[in-house]
Amino acid sequence: MIQSPDLYSPDEISPPEGDEEPVPPGPLWRHAVWVGGVAVIGVGLGWIGALFRIGPEEYGLPPAAPGAVWPYLIAWTATGLVAAAALRATALRVPLYAPGSIAVVLVLLGTRISMGWRPEAPALGALAAGALAATAIWCALALRSGSDHAGRAA
Repeated sequence: MIQSPDLYSPDEISPPEGDEEPVPPGPLWRHAVWVGGVAVIGVGLGWIGALFRIGPEEYGLPPAAPGAVWPYLIAWTATGLVAAAALRATALRVPLYAPGSIAVVLVLLGTRISMGWRPEAPALGALAAGALAATAIWCALALRSGSDHAGRAA
């Protein structure tokens, strides 16, 4: 009888004894493309959404105000890159629910609000800080629950 070699032997799958840090799956460029793509999608959807009025005239979100758009797009792209990178890094360590969706929604909302009202720099910074704070809270909750599961497994 011919036996095939065992391709999935436990010795080959388990990490070496001295290696405590897990190696992130995939090359770094894939993570960078994901982060950039998520940020660009969020900003793009926010910009497209700013072309239309959302809700009634009295209390709805107004369409994009006239004026320069590039400072707002650059600010929200930078914010989106930081938020997506933090969510991606957290997702590599512990299971994280919907990192891409969370980043896209935060950046989309910030871009949409900024395009409608064109806030001054301090207000724009506060909006970006709020988005990054929400990202930090989402990551902290995932890391905390991930450490709880690791403590129970040991």
